[in-house]
Amino acid sequence: MTALRQRKGSKGKEPPLGAEFHSQQPNCCTDHHHHLHPEKILHGDWSWGAIIWTSVGWSVSVGLGLLCCIYVATLHENDLWFSNIKEVEREISFRTECGLYYSYYKQMLQAPSVQEGLSDLIHDNLTESRRTINLLQRMNIYQEVFLSVLYRLLPIQSYLEPVYFYIYTVFSLQAVYVIALYLTAWLLSGSWLAGALTGVWYILNRVDTTRVEFTISLRENWSLPFLALQVTAITCYLRPHLTALQQKVLVWLMYVTTFCFCLTWQFNQFILLVQALIIYTLDCVDLLTTTQVTTLYLVQVSSLLSVWLLQFCNSMILGSLVLSFIVAALFIRHCQSGLKTGGLLVRLGKLLLHTTMVLLLSFTINYLAKKALQLRSDEHIFKFIKLKFALGPTRDFDASLYLCEEAFGFLPLDTLERLAGTLLLYPYILTLLLLSGMFAVAALHNLSRSKGSSAEEKKGSGEGEMEAFRPDVAYNLLHTLFYGLLAFSTMRMKYIWTGHMCAVAAYGACGTELWSLLLTVLRCNSKLLLRLVRYAVPLAMVGWLYYQFWPKLMEELLELREFYDPDTVELMTWISTKTPKRAVFAGSMQLLAGIKLCTGRVLTNHPHYEDKDLRERTRQVYQVYARRSPEEVHDILRAVGADYVVLENSICYERRHRRGCRLRDLLDLANGHIMDGPGENDPDLVPASHPRFCEAINSDAPSYSALFTRTFQNKTFHVYRVKKKRKKSHKSSPEPSATQ
Repeated sequence: MTALRQRKGSKGKEPPLGAEFHSQQPNCCTDHHHHLHPEKILHGDWSWGAIIWTSVGWSVSVGLGLLCCIYVATLHENDLWFSNIKEVEREISFRTECGLYYSYYKQMLQAPSVQEGLSDLIHDNLTESRRTINLLQRMNIYQEVFLSVLYRLLPIQSYLEPVYFYIYTVFSLQAVYVIALYLTAWLLSGSWLAGALTGVWYILNRVDTTRVEFTISLRENWSLPFLALQVTAITCYLRPHLTALQQKVLVWLMYVTTFCFCLTWQFNQFILLVQALIIYTLDCVDLLTTTQVTTLYLVQVSSLLSVWLLQFCNSMILGSLVLSFIVAALFIRHCQSGLKTGGLLVRLGKLLLHTTMVLLLSFTINYLAKKALQLRSDEHIFKFIKLKFALGPTRDFDASLYLCEEAFGFLPLDTLERLAGTLLLYPYILTLLLLSGMFAVAALHNLSRSKGSSAEEKKGSGEGEMEAFRPDVAYNLLHTLFYGLLAFSTMRMKYIWTGHMCAVAAYGACGTELWSLLLTVLRCNSKLLLRLVRYAVPLAMVGWLYYQFWPKLMEELLELREFYDPDTVELMTWISTKTPKRAVFAGSMQLLAGIKLCTGRVLTNHPHYEDKDLRERTRQVYQVYARRSPEEVHDILRAVGADYVVLENSICYERRHRRGCRLRDLLDLANGHIMDGPGENDPDLVPASHPRFCEAINSDAPSYSALFTRTFQNKTFHVYRVKKKRKKSHKSSPEPSATQ
């Protein structure tokens, strides 16, 4: 802890270096491209000043990245006492789907060889009972495969446990994330002080920028750093005066980062769809050249197709809406050669027609692709959207299961209160308003000109009547707007928005646009005053943040807790020692992921929900919490091959969710039954003819004991063996029982 405090303290003093640096800069407020950007040296400026201060900027970025990495790693250790708990407790700490993903890393390391490990993943019969599935096709687990191979190759086995290699890699990606945001802010503003402010804001708003310290294996923790790197590469690519070699390098960087992002998260197609809409919008208002638009589209397409090949031709990628949209946008634009001619009203009319045609063609292509591929893997997401925005009445179990989780609800307003508390929200909103106004003016200016309005023509004409809106700023503006709307609609998506929000706010605080406008309004706009304000205000903000939050960070790092879940530990230990290794377990998705990781037993269902058959199977298995007869439940469990079923009191008697959102309520609604407890019910619902299975089985009534035998119980869990033949149901169970 002492070493951590020293490291954090040393990093906290970096920003004043920025003040020294900026006080020595030449005046550069009127020409943005005279700033000391990271790529300045690449443009031929090999002066000692440029080299030294660019090196200082890079050093600060690495320092802030390491600081964030150490911070989240320390929080993880302090919260669980991870270094001191047993292996089974460490594995239980990988909750829900995190445990499922980590289990494949563990499985690869336990395999006799890499080849056998890969073969087991490609022909897996442990994750879903009575089915053999290709995990590399179904799930995004190449990162686990890569890490397991890397761990085998590196000479670190003697002093670094596999679990630490895994979690330290994920925490290191947080450093990459911070560095990427830092570089984006630096590129936009021309000052690495903006990058430093971005890093500080990201760390101080940890609650809203990342949840990596307690959801290590979540796919977003692997993918979002690559998305941030991609945004940095796009920002750099959209800057003017790049050489042909620099453009080629940046295109490859965009491809590699987009590919890594797509490979590590199953929701990649929906995130890229939003990005494709951003590119389309910039194209419509002539802020990008035709070459830039086509290149950005093709980077997305090539990345998705590369992942499609690696995932053994996963049909969900080919049937994605983003591919259909890009094909439609490129085709319609190619056919409409006169789109960007005429006056303002003519252009607006053409634009409306063009957009309508693109959307219609997109949905047509997507519909035909899904029909041809017989694709139904992602239909639950569209049902969720339909239910969330009340686009039609539905009692769909899968959609309701998502909607009832807080993470998939609307963004709570207390998020904005926390962001305002660190001074992040205020410069962000001001920057957003200013840039939106400038964007609207630039868009109308471009659309109202019949000649010379395209980005290509303006690029070559050097027109002087008004300064063009920078394409890199325009992209980042729409990026934060579009993903901000996504975050407000679905809270889980806020982590895409809040990190980039830090970079945009820092650009506003350290860039020239906001301060030039403000000083012009105040009629005191001089170059010296502009420079002074641009650097004094951000430094004052960093100083205030240090004074306000440094003691709180130190206090947070001194809070020591310990992992404590004796009931789950007892359950996992019993399963590992008292059940056959090929036994099949049924239960909740979240618990079964832990059983897979801790015991290696076969599952009936699991949390990776992107499969139609699995969703139906999960709904069937969950009938153990519905009002169904013991015979019906027994038939369901035997049909999926279950040997044991684990019932959880926390689900059967759930109080966490409101009425109508408890799992038992969702099952009752899907089955057409009246819900428990006081409250209204839809008129078409009827009373169930059987008691709730998870409650009634505890009575040990003959109708239940004839089909199920309790083999384990404690305060939280009840495990029952599912008998195979009813005529032999009077025989006692050979399994040992455990009670508490």
